[in-house]
Amino acid sequence: MFEPGEKVVCVDDRIHPEVACLYSALPKKGDTYTVRECEPGRAKWVSAQKGWDSVDMKVLLVELVNPVDPSTLLGCPSELGFAARRFVPLEEFTQTEEVENENLIPAGAER
Repeated sequence: MFEPGEKVVCVDDRIHPEVACLYSALPKKGDTYTVRECEPGRAKWVSAQKGWDSVDMKVLLVELVNPVDPSTLLGCPSELGFAARRFVPLEEFTQTEEVENENLIPAGAER
């Protein structure tokens, strides 16, 4: 997965409102962040009644600090993080952008 200090870009900033209210800081799509830590975390929010349905890798970011995950208060307290799948390495993102830009046709160019 990601290593501490690695630069990543957020590619998915959609977060359910019931979950977003738990955070004090959220990532924004297209913004670059620095990985602080990568560890197992909760994955998909199902509902207020059912809670979370699985485990996924979570990322903690240098630029965003959040409160303790309420579901971990009675066990091993852990900061709220973000699913690692929401991010790509900066290098990979930059290369994808370059390829996409190569496929663009300049305005006014004939097809």
